[in-house]
Amino acid sequence: MKFSTRTRYGLRTVLEIALSKNDEGIYQKDISKNQEISYKYLDHIINSLKVAGIVAKAGGKKSGYVLTRKPEEITAFDVHNAFEPEVCVVDCIALNYKCERENFCVMKDFWNGLNTQVIDYLKSKTIKDLMEEQQKKLNENSK
Repeated sequence: MKFSTRTRYGLRTVLEIALSKNDEGIYQKDISKNQEISYKYLDHIINSLKVAGIVAKAGGKKSGYVLTRKPEEITAFDVHNAFEPEVCVVDCIALNYKCERENFCVMKDFWNGLNTQVIDYLKSKTIKDLMEEQQKKLNENSK
């Protein structure tokens, strides 16, 4: 299983916004620079996050981006869902997939179990958790 670039960059973008201490939010150009994401591609990432209700403009047209909820209320699963309709480790457990072997193949149950663990992990990690882990990394590297 591989997560899309949109999901990975979406998490980095939300984390960057959460770490910004400015009440005016953080500007897209700064997110792009700090996270090394092209400005144009970041436009698509931010648009999906806005549609999902995770980020918004802090004020008027010239303001930066802020989170719409507290970091402890936004999970990695929420961010993933801004870009992908489902988590699916293999095709045979996808919502619209009909497998001819599903009635006698134990592997579907195996993959469903793994899929559930991945979803549970994404739901268990909040943006606040990632902020704390990021701060620990920065402290370790500043020694």
